[in-house]
Amino acid sequence: MEKELINNSHPYVGMWVTTDGYIRHELLSNGRYDEARGNRESAYQGNYIVTENHIEYVDDTGFTANGDFINGVLYHAGMVLYLEEGSKE
Repeated sequence: MEKELINNSHPYVGMWVTTDGYIRHELLSNGRYDEARGNRESAYQGNYIVTENHIEYVDDTGFTANGDFINGVLYHAGMVLYLEEGSKE
């Protein structure tokens, strides 16, 4: 995935969090994401692309991951994340 601005106008833009709030994925409308873990803000950052209900991540170090949105829930790398209310851009 090239590092360029991508217009991702889809319903998944916003802050996705685990139930304990430890993992937080902010999906930005420009095709970038910012992941926080615990007290570590911006633990991972990179680009993402959503195709239908599937998301592909490429962090700035080149690491790749993916996930799926099912019934309004993001399943990613063994984690379950929920869209935080009011987090839409």
